[in-house]
Amino acid sequence: MSHFVATLPEPQRAALAAAYDREVAARQRQTLLCVVVFLLALGVAVVGAEVSPITFWTKFGHFTSYFDRLLTLETGGRVWTDPVDWFWGLRRWLRLLGQTLLIAYAGTLSGFAIAFCGCFLASRNLSRFAVMRLIVRRVLELLRTVPDLVFAMLFVVAFGLGPLPGVLALTLHSAGTLGKLFTEVVESISMNPVEGIAATGGGWLARVRFGALPQVMSNFASYTLLRLEINVRGAAVIGFVGAGGIGEDLLIAIRKFYYQDVSAMLVLIVVCVMLLDMISERLRHRLLALGGSQ
Repeated sequence: MSHFVATLPEPQRAALAAAYDREVAARQRQTLLCVVVFLLALGVAVVGAEVSPITFWTKFGHFTSYFDRLLTLETGGRVWTDPVDWFWGLRRWLRLLGQTLLIAYAGTLSGFAIAFCGCFLASRNLSRFAVMRLIVRRVLELLRTVPDLVFAMLFVVAFGLGPLPGVLALTLHSAGTLGKLFTEVVESISMNPVEGIAATGGGWLARVRFGALPQVMSNFASYTLLRLEINVRGAAVIGFVGAGGIGEDLLIAIRKFYYQDVSAMLVLIVVCVMLLDMISERLRHRLLALGGSQ
C-alpha cells in the first residue's frame, strides 16, 4: 500500500518559511531587548547602591580565606581531623540551640494566633466594614515592614537581655507576614458554603467557623510551618542583639576571632535547619494533599 505526502506549491511554501523566519527574528530581538534592559537596570542599581565590582574582585580573596580559616583548628589542623576539639562546647551549644528553637516555636505560635484572628477581619469577602479592614491591614503591614531584628533591639531595651525580646520580635513580624498570607487564602475561598450558612440565619462567627475555616486550615498550617523554618534562622540572628539563643555565643565567637567555634555553631545551626526543613516539608505536603482532597 503506497502513501502520498501532499506538498505545498513552491511560492506558498516560501511565503510560510519567510513568515516563520520573521517570527523567529522578532522573538530573538525581543529576547535581546529584555536582556539589554535587565543589564541596564542592573547597572543602574549597582551605581545607585555604590557597589564597586573592582572592590569585589580585589577583595574576594579575603572572603575565601575567611572560610578556609573557619575550617582550621587552633592547632593548625583541619576541623574534621579532631571532632572532639572542634565541638568542645557541644553541650552548651546544644542547650542554646534548643533555646533558639523554643524562641522560634513560641514566636511562630503567637504570631499565628494574631494572624488567625486578623485575617478574617481584613478579608474583603468576609469583613463588611471597610474601616475595620483598613485598620487591620495597615497594622499587619506595619508589623511585617519592621524587621524582626529591629523589633528585637527595641524589646531588649524595654525588657532587658534574654529570650523574651526574641519571642516578642518574632511574634510581631510573624503576625504581619502570616496575616497577609492568611488574608489572601481567605479571599480565594468558595463563597457558596458561607452564603449557604448565611441563608439559614447563621451569624458572622458561624460563617467563618463552618463556611470558611474548613477550606483554609490546611493552607494556614502549611504557611505556619514554613514560617517556623524562617523563624529558626531569625531566632539565631536576633541573638546578636541579646535576644537569647545561640546567636549571642555566635556573635562573641565572631568578634573574638574564635574561628573553629564559629564553624562548629554554624554546622549545628545548618543541620538543625535542614532537619526541620525535611520534617516540615513532609508535613506541608500532607496537609496540602489533605486540603485538596476535601
